Amino acid sequence: MSRIVLDGLAWEVRERGAGRPVLLIHGFTSRGSGWGAHAAAFARRFRVIVVDLPGHGRSAIPSDPVRAGVERTAADLATILRVLDGAPASVVGYSLGARVALALAVDHPDVVRRLVLESPSAGIAGAGDRAARRDADARLAERVERDGIRAFVDDWERQPVFASHSRLPPRIAARLRAERLANRPAGLAASLRGAGQGSMLPLHDRLAEVRAPTLVIAGALDAAGRERAAAVAAGVPGARLAVIDGAGHTPHLETPAAFRSLAIEALLEDAA
Repeated sequence: MSRIVLDGLAWEVRERGAGRPVLLIHGFTSRGSGWGAHAAAFARRFRVIVVDLPGHGRSAIPSDPVRAGVERTAADLATILRVLDGAPASVVGYSLGARVALALAVDHPDVVRRLVLESPSAGIAGAGDRAARRDADARLAERVERDGIRAFVDDWERQPVFASHSRLPPRIAARLRAERLANRPAGLAASLRGAGQGSMLPLHDRLAEVRAPTLVIAGALDAAGRERAAAVAAGVPGARLAVIDGAGHTPHLETPAAFRSLAIEALLEDAA
């Protein structure tokens, strides 16, 4: 493990394995260790770089939520990859992490070799809809600050998007809940205010700028997420969309073997 401090913000960064670098970016309420067995499997073939996003895990909580924003996070990750001599890297991102990975590929194409985007979104196109989402995320941020992490996680887990988690093996479900409960209210609040879909610059009109070969993964049971993923895949030149049966918003947890097989195949596609 190592700490990398960029402009006063401390990032938790972990490395394992050898070979071509692969950066793993987790989703909201998770942390780098949430990749679990996937990180171990990738490390048998690649040099794996895992980070905790701002406000999550052991990374610092930014005093200004903008510092946790998708665009600034992407810029920080580009710097981290260069500091670690890990550029260009293949980038695997889930949900919030997929949005960050997409911004990284658009704004810093020199550090991205390949992309695997799980349940991604290119943001919210309409200004009015973005404002409504910002307001909703601000209320969530106030809720976690006021009511604490356990009440917030209880509400978060009841969202329809996670309905398919009822079929997770008990061990996986328990680990996921423990990861969520280990978060700090101020950290999640900063992420909600800075990195929510209402706060990020929408990327729909910039998807054609992505140069990295791209695999987009979605779960068949995640209707809204599948639609967003399909839009991303349609906009990125040459991107391939893989929809996994029996999975919702988190294929890497719900159908781990299928997710890992698709991801490794994509990451190895141009290996010499």
